[in-house]
Amino acid sequence: MTHLFQRDWRRADLLAHVGDISQLGGVRLVTLDEGPERSVRAAELRSGEGFNFTVLLDRGMDIGQAEYRGLPLAWTSPTGAVAPQYYEPQGTGWLRTFHGGLLCTCGLTQAGVPNADQGEELGLHGRISHIPARQVAWGDSWEEDEYHFWISGQMREVSALGRDLRLKRRISMTLGQPVLTIHDRVENHGYETTPHMLLYHFNLGFPLLSPQSHLEVESVQVEPRDPAAASGLDNHTTFEAPTPHYAEQVFYHQVAADENGFAQARLVNRDLGLGLQLRYRQRELPEMVEWKQVGQGAYVIGLEPANCRPEGREAARQRGALVELAPGEAIDYLLEIKVLSFVS
Repeated sequence: MTHLFQRDWRRADLLAHVGDISQLGGVRLVTLDEGPERSVRAAELRSGEGFNFTVLLDRGMDIGQAEYRGLPLAWTSPTGAVAPQYYEPQGTGWLRTFHGGLLCTCGLTQAGVPNADQGEELGLHGRISHIPARQVAWGDSWEEDEYHFWISGQMREVSALGRDLRLKRRISMTLGQPVLTIHDRVENHGYETTPHMLLYHFNLGFPLLSPQSHLEVESVQVEPRDPAAASGLDNHTTFEAPTPHYAEQVFYHQVAADENGFAQARLVNRDLGLGLQLRYRQRELPEMVEWKQVGQGAYVIGLEPANCRPEGREAARQRGALVELAPGEAIDYLLEIKVLSFVS
């Protein structure tokens, strides 16, 4: 059954009320056409119950703006969803085109601070979020009385005579459910063993994020990254009002997994009656990074499941923590975002 508008519907009854299923929800392809966002291909996905978001096809199939029943869920950077040709790979140039959004993907061979690894200069957070998708496809299907829809594509982080990593991404939804599922597959199509770093940078913002919000996560251990974070350890699950000159605080969580191998974290604002839950398969993403940034204009919490810490490839290699993919080797990742609605 499809649950919409406070009741359950059978397929035939629901379709009898509309001219086309797109009246209720689904996928629509669009192109952005303003300023540095111009020419960026995108897809709008609507759940039918108010959970709507934009997939940025030319930005690594990241997820940009997102809302639930008119309330924004994600922080939007002042750069906007800049077209990939403006990417600056050196140093911290990545920040000039960091769109924020519900999801910004970091990787595929570098995540974290700029560094030099085995003679290769690496900028902040890698290239994948600036690579346009190929083989973009979308579709829908009815399974008995449930309507499912999805969009998929492939990004190649590749260089001539060098590495060839491919990320195949599928984002799917079911009509009437405030849930999106991300299924990623990263495969080494090259002929040499290749470093592989992947961090899912979810960026939650106002009004979901406020001094009334609380981070709920079953952490076995929480480790501050540096002295700035250590000073805020006792308050890492609560959030101040926008603070002048705030210095970011980063925490590394070891999160308990359930009997099915999934870990989760939730940002909840019960005064607003709203929350967002992130579930991910922990086997492939053993790290959970919390990025607390409550500055003026940069008022955001990052929840970041990852296969690495955002320390850069050189530090990961030195710690013996660098994941590598042999030729032909692939890893599958599975994540779920669910909007939570509470009675205030």
